[in-house]
Amino acid sequence: MLLGLRTVIYHVNDLNKAKDWYTQVVGHQPYFDQPFYVGFNVGGYELGIDPDSTDISKGGSTFVYWGVPDAHAEYQRLLKLGAIRNTDLQDVGEGIVVGTLLDPWGNIFGIIQNPHFNLETAQ
Repeated sequence: MLLGLRTVIYHVNDLNKAKDWYTQVVGHQPYFDQPFYVGFNVGGYELGIDPDSTDISKGGSTFVYWGVPDAHAEYQRLLKLGAIRNTDLQDVGEGIVVGTLLDPWGNIFGIIQNPHFNLETAQ
């Protein structure tokens, strides 16, 4: 039985630069900060950055979408921070807007504005 999402890990080749960049993205310092891994608490979920990219392929078909209150504003903010456009924002219906960017290390970083998702009632 799955209990739900716990951790998303992005692989980077410069842990210090990635830590600084993701600190700007999430708006606070990491709760776990070691030379081999840095972890941020984002709304009860972990965004991790790992400097070991051995045997890691960037990109792919699995996207992680981080919830945001305003997808258009967040998309523009991430671009200003140095993210690269991957897919344009798309209204997929019923007020849900999704889009993906690439972080400076080529990892796909998705955002989603979903007015119907409520963590307390999601089952």
